[in-house]
Amino acid sequence: MNKPAVTSVPVLPEIAARWSPRAYDPARKVEPEKLAALFEAARWAPSCWGDEPWRYIVCDRGRDEGAWQRAFGVLDKGNQAWCKDVPVLLISLADTLFSRNDKPNRWGGHDTGAASENLCLEAVHQGLVAHQMAGFDKEAVHAVFQVPERFVPMAMIAVGYQGRAEQLEGSRYEDEIAPRTRRPLDETMFAGRFGTPWKAR
Repeated sequence: MNKPAVTSVPVLPEIAARWSPRAYDPARKVEPEKLAALFEAARWAPSCWGDEPWRYIVCDRGRDEGAWQRAFGVLDKGNQAWCKDVPVLLISLADTLFSRNDKPNRWGGHDTGAASENLCLEAVHQGLVAHQMAGFDKEAVHAVFQVPERFVPMAMIAVGYQGRAEQLEGSRYEDEIAPRTRRPLDETMFAGRFGTPWKAR
């Protein structure tokens, strides 16, 4: 099922096509070369001082069932309900310190988000889907995956091939088939000062 964004002006096809489905094909693994392309896309994201604060833990069910089960185990129950069919779970982490001088890096989360968006757009290009989640136990990630305290777990990202909406039940099915919406630009883009809508003309 395709749900392209209805944009006010044309944008890159991958941006318009990217969305966050919950129905994944349980029978299809993700090819290593496609994962490599996603990771390479993340690698070339911009970052403050070129510090590259992002790190990702890769839990590929086809290569390491134990790692996948550990990632699945830290998800909340709502996400577990649909992630049971997801072949790859990624955990994005942001360094809170600059690697060059160990001083606080307040832009680490922002830059990690940019890397994750690169990854998600490359997923579209590769014929995959990706869904970023906040619903997981951040403290458990540190313990289960031996993550140093300086790194903040930002998101869990489901990666795989899209399945059928009919795999889902109840409100998840309704969300899957519902049209995509966004606020209009004049509610989020301001001209010169906060609250003054930006206009193209």
